[in-house]
Amino acid sequence: MAAGALENDGCKMKDPTKLIEYGRYDGPDWSVVNPPVFHASTILHRTVSRFKETRSLLSNGEDHVNYGRVGHPTARMFEQAIADLEGGFRTLTYSSGLAAIGSSLLAFLKPGDHVLVPDNVYGATRRFCSGTLARLNIECSFYDVSQQDAISRLFRPQTRVLLIEAPGSLTFEMPDIPALVAVARDNGAITIMDNTWASPLYYKPLANGVDVSVQAATKYICGHSDAMMGVVTTNQECFAPLRELTHQLGQCASPDEIYLAMRGLRTLAVRLERHSRTAVSLAQWLKTRPEVQRVLYPALPDDPGHEIWKRDFKGSSGLFGVVLRPVPESAVAAMIDGLRHFGIGASWGGFESLIIPAWPEKLRTENPWQGDGVLLRLHAGLEDPDDLIADLSDGLDRLAAN
Repeated sequence: MAAGALENDGCKMKDPTKLIEYGRYDGPDWSVVNPPVFHASTILHRTVSRFKETRSLLSNGEDHVNYGRVGHPTARMFEQAIADLEGGFRTLTYSSGLAAIGSSLLAFLKPGDHVLVPDNVYGATRRFCSGTLARLNIECSFYDVSQQDAISRLFRPQTRVLLIEAPGSLTFEMPDIPALVAVARDNGAITIMDNTWASPLYYKPLANGVDVSVQAATKYICGHSDAMMGVVTTNQECFAPLRELTHQLGQCASPDEIYLAMRGLRTLAVRLERHSRTAVSLAQWLKTRPEVQRVLYPALPDDPGHEIWKRDFKGSSGLFGVVLRPVPESAVAAMIDGLRHFGIGASWGGFESLIIPAWPEKLRTENPWQGDGVLLRLHAGLEDPDDLIADLSDGLDRLAAN
């Protein structure tokens, strides 16, 4: 069945079923489990009147296949599947997660406006706000997510957007999202949330009042470290300005990337469950090691953000942080360089485990990072947890010996 055939049953289905059944290609008397890839730049129309009709529909903000850059059947099927999973009005695809975040901000900001951004936001997002938005005379203020009661005082008459990221990049602080949404609404601002860490399986921003939900589909949706893409889903009120800006910038994802994302979407539920289980196992084990000062992971009961995470989220992903006790940099390098199952890579969300050192103190202004030991960011992949623990054990032994 195609997504359209399931609309009446969508409220009854659980998300893992939606992942399997939404976004299929429907023929007159048959359907295809894996939708075909339309490599289409030029869309042909049967008549001049039909050509004029589709242009008119597009100019009025209605959805229609008219030209490859503004939509083709492969994109439409995937976008509908994501929108249904998110519980949103419509979804658009982008060439990367950063392109999705940047487009979302630009769609709702103009020169003279003001945006509030979490101090622990993803570094590339921070650079976009401090660089591109500043050049456009859009002022950005960073807020401390640990001082949530004070955020309302940061709003100005020119504040148009409150950006949310949950949990925070690198250090995994968990903001109170419903409270942020309420204060933004009271001040006439919209909320944009980066929901990449949890995916729509474990948190649904739009169902909790967020206006715009952004994901780096490169991560868990694609899931195989072989594609880059971003997706943005909005409520009905916010879709038109996002769509207009996106088309003006020429933002789009290629049919092949979308196909890989659709393939990854089908197994998202089983992969994310395994990532989460393994991450919990690794985090709990790491807490027992004398070389570890702190583990930063909202799913742990003693994490400062655990109660908010437990209240609002259905699960946790495979990404978390570890603060080591102070040691020389050479000891950290000896630990990481000798790991067999953890790659040293900047991305995450794929099937492989990853580890990198991180330096949040170089990024923040409102809430300086207080850790005195090296911070490691780990992504728990789909390998056997016992193998990963053995690998980390050997690595920490090397660290202690140096």
